[in-house]
Amino acid sequence: MTPEDRAQRCADVMFANDVASPGLGMKIESVGPGRAVMTMTVRPDMLNGHHICHGGFIFTLADSAFAFACNTYNQNTVAQQNQITYLAPGKEGETLTATAQEVSRTGRSGVYDVTVSGEDGRTVALFRGLSRSVKGQHFPEEDPAT
Repeated sequence: MTPEDRAQRCADVMFANDVASPGLGMKIESVGPGRAVMTMTVRPDMLNGHHICHGGFIFTLADSAFAFACNTYNQNTVAQQNQITYLAPGKEGETLTATAQEVSRTGRSGVYDVTVSGEDGRTVALFRGLSRSVKGQHFPEEDPAT
């Protein structure tokens, strides 16, 4: 199994068991070892009192992309810590794109950066996630390193 095949299979298994991400209209656009791209269209019920996308939805999109990126090695991995900086508002009706990229992965710990962008290319938010691998795999495989 190639690393790309492993990453895709992990994403397929996770997404099939994920209620939150598809419930918010998120879609996986691409996935590979240590990376994932997800999109979400800002719906009217995602707007706050300023009539812009509520930051919690932007955070959730970034967090989902982070989760799919750090779970591409067939090793169950969870968030240990994360933070977000909002730079521009998300607008009603636009599709936001979260691009997650592995920065470092050593032992059971990983660092991932996620950029959330608007349709016009502006940076909406920057997110950094720290991951921790735990027991278990997404699907049976003798040696996840092969």
